[in-house]
Formats: sequence, C-alpha cells, structure tokens
Amino acid sequence: MPKTVVGLFENPGLADSVIREIEALGFPRKEIQTIAEPAIFEVTGVMSFPRLDFEVNLIRGLTRIGATKAEAQAYVKGLRRGGALVFATGSDERVEAAADIMNRDGAVQIEKSSGPEPQLPGIVRENMTPMRDSSVQAGRVREPGTGASFFVW
Repeated sequence: MPKTVVGLFENPGLADSVIREIEALGFPRKEIQTIAEPAIFEVTGVMSFPRLDFEVNLIRGLTRIGATKAEAQAYVKGLRRGGALVFATGSDERVEAAADIMNRDGAVQIEKSSGPEPQLPGIVRENMTPMRDSSVQAGRVREPGTGASFFVW
C-alpha cells in the first residue's frame, strides 16, 4: 500500500525548497506534489463557487488517503492563510526521509487526532451478533512531536 507524508508550510517558498531536497533523495517528480490556494478563483456563472469547490475537492482527497475530516479542514485553513501543502509518496524509507526534511524545514503541526475514526454503530437485529472488523488497512500514522503526517492508503 502506498505511504504518503504530508507537510503544511506557512511559507510557500519553503515548500519549493523542501521539494528540491526531496527530489535529491531520488523521489520521482511524479511522486511529489504541492498544493497552494490559487490567488484568483475564476467565477464562471451565478452558481459558480470556485473556492468552495477547491476546498471540498481537497478535503475529499485528503480523507481518501486517511486524514480525518478535522485534519483535512486544518490543512485547508493553513492554505487559506497562505500556506502550501507538500505530499511525497513512496517506500517507507523514502517517505520517512522526506518527513525528516519536512520537519527540519518547518512543517506546521496540525490538530492532533489519535486512533482510527470512531466506528459507527452496526445494525443489530434480534439473534444477530454485531460484526466489527478491528483491523485497519488504511489511515494515519502519527510520529509524536512532528509537523509532517503519514498516511497509508
């Protein structure tokens, strides 16, 4: 399963520097991505909400790789304040090295969450045992005291 590290940087210029350092580790450029909020959102009509569309799509993408909704919203708030996100996907060793670079260069600590998402109550019918699968195949992995977050998806 792919492992991705995500770092939020308050200064987008730092993100460019981090990307160059991560590329120097041997990461293919296609495995590194940066996202910043566009300076201008083009309105294309009366029902056009480009900023909302951007944010909803980003939250959707972040939750797909294992971020909680609260974490995804914290990343969006960081982008609203002018920050940039850097993503690096690869093997465990490379991703951990990329996280070290992100943390050394000032990745912002986002709101902490611990453990998997709460489980929704199962439907229990008479004479049925509720089924819960406690194994987690995807989600977040936190390194304590760091700004970069790991996601396995």
